[in-house]
Amino acid sequence: MPDVGNLESREASQTGAIQVAGLDHLVLRVADLDRAIRFYGDVLGCHVERRLDEPKLVQLRAGASMIDLVPAGPTPQSPEAAAGRNLDHFAVRIGTFDFPALAAHLRRHGVAVGEVRRRYGAEGYGSSLYITDPDGNVVELKGPPEKAG
Repeated sequence: MPDVGNLESREASQTGAIQVAGLDHLVLRVADLDRAIRFYGDVLGCHVERRLDEPKLVQLRAGASMIDLVPAGPTPQSPEAAAGRNLDHFAVRIGTFDFPALAAHLRRHGVAVGEVRRRYGAEGYGSSLYITDPDGNVVELKGPPEKAG
C-alpha cells in the first residue's frame, strides 16, 4: 500500500511532558539464542555489544539503537508464548527525564507509572521506567544517558 496522507509536523507530535528522541532498543524473546545471534549478526550485520548471564540477555548494536535477545519462556505454555508474543518490550529514548513531570503527565492520561530504575540502553546507563499501552505492549521510557565522570 502506498504512503498517502498528510505528514504531521515534528512539533505536533511532541506534546506534553514527553519528547521522544528516537528508538533506544527493543527486546525479543527467542526460542534459540545462538540461532538468533547468528541471524542478527550474519544476516543483518549487528555485532554483539554486551552479554549478561543473569538475567540471560544478549545486546546487539543496530546502528544508534540496540536489539536485545532473551530466551523465550521455559515452556511453550508460558503466558507470553500462549499469547503468541515474542516482543518483550521496546524502549523509546526521551529528551528529558523529569520524573515528577513525567509521572504527572502519565497519570493525567490514566497510565500507571512504573518504578524508576537505572538501566542500560543504546547510549549507556540512564534512568527509565516501564508503562503499558492500551493493547498490553510494554514501553520503556528511557532517559538521557548518565554524564561521564
